[in-house]
Amino acid sequence: MKLTIAKLCLFALIALLGLSACGKSSNNTNNNAPSNQTPAAGGATKEITVNAVDWSYSEPEIKANVGDTLKITLHNEKGVHGLQSEDLGVDLKDGETATVKLDKAGTYEFHCNIQCGQGHDNMVGQIIVQ
Repeated sequence: MKLTIAKLCLFALIALLGLSACGKSSNNTNNNAPSNQTPAAGGATKEITVNAVDWSYSEPEIKANVGDTLKITLHNEKGVHGLQSEDLGVDLKDGETATVKLDKAGTYEFHCNIQCGQGHDNMVGQIIVQ
């Protein structure tokens, strides 16, 4: 009987921690506004930190030039999120960095690859290579 109660308490604790990781922030800043970043000259190295807060990215649009190297770091400010772009071979968890050589013009989508709650499908962005 004691073992069953202990298992139930452990399960409840894990469930509460999981739900609190995907909580809603009271911060009303517009994280979906386009980035004011201008592309650097081709061949440059651009370092970008993407902050994930609730169900949005701080940099939903990243611009770069063909020939640039993009060094992208994911930082979770609130919740547990990832950042993945299949086309660029990027698969990040909190605190991780990927370095990608941008050899071809195009628009490359990225999204959260960790199920994080009700706004999960809204966690998208794009890397525009000109």
